[in-house]
Amino acid sequence: MLPDLEVVRKDFPILTRTTPGGGPLVYLDSANTSQKPQVVIDTMVDHLERHNANVARAMHMLGAEATEAFEGARDKVASFLGAPSRDEIVFTKNASEALNLVATTLGLKGDLQVGEGDLVVTTEMEHHSNIVPWQMLCERTGAELAWFTFDEQGYLDLSDMDRLITERTKVVTLTWVSNMLGTVNPIGEIARRAHEVGAVVVVDASQAAPQLPIDLAAMPAEERPDALVFTGHKVVGPTGIGVLWGSRALLEALPPFLGGGEMIETVRMTGSTYAGIPYKFEAGTPPIVEAVGLGAAVDYLSALGMEAVHAHEQAITGYALEGLASVKGLKVLGPLDVTRRGGAVSFEIEGVHPHDVMTVLDTRGVAVRAGHHCARPAHEKYGVQSSTRASSYLYTTPAEIDALVDAVEYTRSYFRLDN
Repeated sequence: MLPDLEVVRKDFPILTRTTPGGGPLVYLDSANTSQKPQVVIDTMVDHLERHNANVARAMHMLGAEATEAFEGARDKVASFLGAPSRDEIVFTKNASEALNLVATTLGLKGDLQVGEGDLVVTTEMEHHSNIVPWQMLCERTGAELAWFTFDEQGYLDLSDMDRLITERTKVVTLTWVSNMLGTVNPIGEIARRAHEVGAVVVVDASQAAPQLPIDLAAMPAEERPDALVFTGHKVVGPTGIGVLWGSRALLEALPPFLGGGEMIETVRMTGSTYAGIPYKFEAGTPPIVEAVGLGAAVDYLSALGMEAVHAHEQAITGYALEGLASVKGLKVLGPLDVTRRGGAVSFEIEGVHPHDVMTVLDTRGVAVRAGHHCARPAHEKYGVQSSTRASSYLYTTPAEIDALVDAVEYTRSYFRLDN
């Protein structure tokens, strides 16, 4: 567990809330969105109260302060990821937009253009945001979409790697940590094979960035992805801000995604030229205060230490798996080996619909998610439409896991499953 866990919890004001009945709030939906520490809230309020102005457009005092704060956030994110250069950090509105940026621009004219007969490879455990943009790319270009399957335990079947990753393969895109199964995928091994055939490797780190230490510069070059995305609201930051890290070679090779102010070098009626990276991908007024809040968020996580956050997640997830294993008729969908998974634990209870489980848990003050978690193909693999998902984070306590298990047991009795 994190040292001084109760001290850490005091950083998150929402955790002091109680339910209408006066009981404690047990928040186990952090894979959906994380709660925010006071320092992130205060930093954003201070920016709006004291430094609010547009960036890169005004040379007055407030404009200079806002630009410094915005670009400072870029530096902080680059440090958080261990990025080789701050110029490789592109701000987007979320991870979905970042993935769409890459998928769309790879379909445009250029050295990396995906075309008819090419292969785009993903996995069937992806969030819809890492499936649909690539389907759209294939529809536009005539490329073919293929995917890795996974086994009953929730691990990717890599026996098909040589069949899937061939000279035809132009893109390999996969999640680092599954938002539904919790599986931690071997991105280095897959990237190594993809790079052997010259494919672009894209990693969705939306669930990895909150809980795994990431050091892109320290990765062996052949195992490093060419692009990595995550979203701010899952790393104790605000909504409305996402990040695309791309290697300099990739970003310089890709054409712009959107046109508008600030992504240009010159504009004439006869044509335009574009700014360098990262700005050619940041058209219009960016999410300024959101970026500033994200900078404060990654500072907060870095101060805690991502190794410590990861260790806490493993410990609390292991405790949750142990507790849920004691519940009759409950099946966890995904790995049971805590060393190979993240903090999202999806499960089903025989005889009870996941939405009913969620509703009963909510009456007990336990907040979880029910549904397909934007991962319908992964659910179909198990022959189910939906599941209940409990997801911990750095502020989760063993007592909250006990409350989850007790509430699940109460759910079984509520529906008289032992009668």
